[in-house]
Amino acid sequence: MKKLTLSLLIPLLILGCVQKKEPEMIETSDSEELAPAFSGKGKQIAVYTTASNTDLRLTKTENLQFTEARQPLESEISIFINPNKTFQKLLGIGGAITDASAEVFAKLPEEKQQEFLKAYYDPVDGIGYSLTRTTIHSCDFSSESYTYIEDNDKTLETFSIDHDRKFRIPMIKRAIASAGGDLLLYASPWSPPAFMKDNNNVLQGGKLLPEYYETWALYYTKFIKAYENEGMPIWGITIQNEPMAIQRWESCIYTAEEERDFLKNYLGPIMEKEGLGDKKIVVWDHNRDLINHRANTIFDDPEAAKYAWGIGFHWYETWAGGDPMFSNLGNIKESYPTKNLLFTEGCQEGFKAENYQFWPNAERYGRSMINDFNQGTVGWTDWNILLDQTGGPNHVGNFCFSPIHGDTNSGDLIYTPSYYYIGHFSKFIRPNAQRVSTVSSRSNLLSTSFLNENNTLVTIIMNPGDDAISYQYYVGAEVAELKIPPHAMQTLMVQ
Repeated sequence: MKKLTLSLLIPLLILGCVQKKEPEMIETSDSEELAPAFSGKGKQIAVYTTASNTDLRLTKTENLQFTEARQPLESEISIFINPNKTFQKLLGIGGAITDASAEVFAKLPEEKQQEFLKAYYDPVDGIGYSLTRTTIHSCDFSSESYTYIEDNDKTLETFSIDHDRKFRIPMIKRAIASAGGDLLLYASPWSPPAFMKDNNNVLQGGKLLPEYYETWALYYTKFIKAYENEGMPIWGITIQNEPMAIQRWESCIYTAEEERDFLKNYLGPIMEKEGLGDKKIVVWDHNRDLINHRANTIFDDPEAAKYAWGIGFHWYETWAGGDPMFSNLGNIKESYPTKNLLFTEGCQEGFKAENYQFWPNAERYGRSMINDFNQGTVGWTDWNILLDQTGGPNHVGNFCFSPIHGDTNSGDLIYTPSYYYIGHFSKFIRPNAQRVSTVSSRSNLLSTSFLNENNTLVTIIMNPGDDAISYQYYVGAEVAELKIPPHAMQTLMVQ
């Protein structure tokens, strides 16, 4: 490289000084001005409470008004809301319609079916579910293993969703109608057909054989088109349920590199080729503990990342007493701010009928939802929305809890505390609501807040402790004093 002499440098420096400009100020017209920050001044606070050892179940317990805020005291417990700081928008909250849920639903009396649909999907008389997951052919929560093609059909000529027309499709259609005609629906496979796998079995893990990558990618597109032809729009898909778990039920293993390569070389391009490039593709769909390795591997590859809307996760890393690892989600949001976090599955395992009203089951939901949302999660999907009095049906005996159980002998519906805890979110926080900065001055209260499109502020507060807690609720320059019972959840609606 040639050295510049001082005589040459001086003119260049002068030219640089002359050409340097101050940053331009961006002016906005009246129509482009930002909306004023939310203020609690003059607004009422409607308080809804669910509490253990009481009859309170999403019960409106009081109406309050704000007063002018003062300096908080160290001796008080306070919740601080800053409406000037907003984050992700809510995609939706809901649960999965599995074969098991649909089979139990079909066995209930018609009046109980109506009650059930209203309880979940009606935003006024129910808890307003807006998001639904379903399966691509069978999973463990099916009465049997099945696929949509005949054995060894490598061309997919026999593809048919006739199996789903008996129970699952009718229930999904009724759920969509009960939700007002708009219900975000996405689907997940548990395993490719046996002949496509190296273990020749839909159960017990195994891997997708490379020669069937293209065929399996086309299988997703056939499912989406078949469901949409039935009047059920599909928002998106996850690539594989729990790709690092060898289960005794339907399962399939992908390393991070294998999922990345399947996405960028087959699934993504084939979805686009089949006219389905607008469908969202969600990677991982497994627990929080290993989620960062999967995110790093896929999202750092530009060719794979362009097809991935986001990453899905479950909560089962706690099955052996592990930490929920909520901070792993925040790391992904910081590292890949354009990618979305979606909770795709969680349920309480180890079903026992005597534990229908076991309160810690509900608190697990509350703790997860609050922390997941505060780490940037945009949507939250429970597992089965309905199971029977055995925690099934499940063709491998993996019986679990659901928020509502249907006793197929008596025809009764059993509502568990989990239903109400989820409802504290789904009933009041609506799709497209934006999360608002919320913190607690003490760790014995958990909290999150969202601002709905209709300008109602919703704050969820959970007390998992054994004592009632009085607290100050600060929204900007306004404050109100409240009290939450022990082992309780509150929703504060400010409007």
